[in-house]
Amino acid sequence: MGSKYTKRYTEEFKRDAIALVDSSGKTVTAVARELGISSESLRGWYRKAKAEQGEGTPGELSSAEREELKRLRRENREQQQTIEILKKATAFFVKENDR
Repeated sequence: MGSKYTKRYTEEFKRDAIALVDSSGKTVTAVARELGISSESLRGWYRKAKAEQGEGTPGELSSAEREELKRLRRENREQQQTIEILKKATAFFVKENDR
């Protein structure tokens, strides 16, 4: 729920701003000031772009890695549930055979 005054920037504008930071040798703050945007916005775009290129902070996951991690956690949860069901079914059938 952003403010009604929140500006929206196109992906092309964001890419160009990030490229300007890389090519100009200026700081993120200086480039943001020149473009008339928030330095925090540009810094966030820059970090996200670098993380997606695998150049981010060590230990930071790219968006593709985050998606894969989410998928693997979901699969793991489903498999754990399946294992629990199979354990209960095994226990049930062992009791039935003992009768």
